[in-house]
Amino acid sequence: MSAISRDEVAHLARLSRLAVTEEELDTFAGQLDSILEHVKVVTELGDADVEPLTLPVGNVNAGRPDVPAGGLTPQQALSGAPAVEGDRFAVPRILGEE
Repeated sequence: MSAISRDEVAHLARLSRLAVTEEELDTFAGQLDSILEHVKVVTELGDADVEPLTLPVGNVNAGRPDVPAGGLTPQQALSGAPAVEGDRFAVPRILGEE
């Protein structure tokens, strides 16, 4: 027996606001049923003796030391700007304020 019906697929499509043809309903019902069967097989596997993992490998800090470095000067930062006003980027007004 199928785990998901054609009507359920149509309902899911409506909820997802997807336009699905009659032919696609049958196709998707079969595909979703196959997926649910595979999920059922995986859930039936014994996992009582498997320890949960937070990482698939040992805890290793892969970061580098935080070393301060020089930044851009205002002139360097503004050099590629399309518009500049004084020492600032010029951007279009969005709030209509004066």
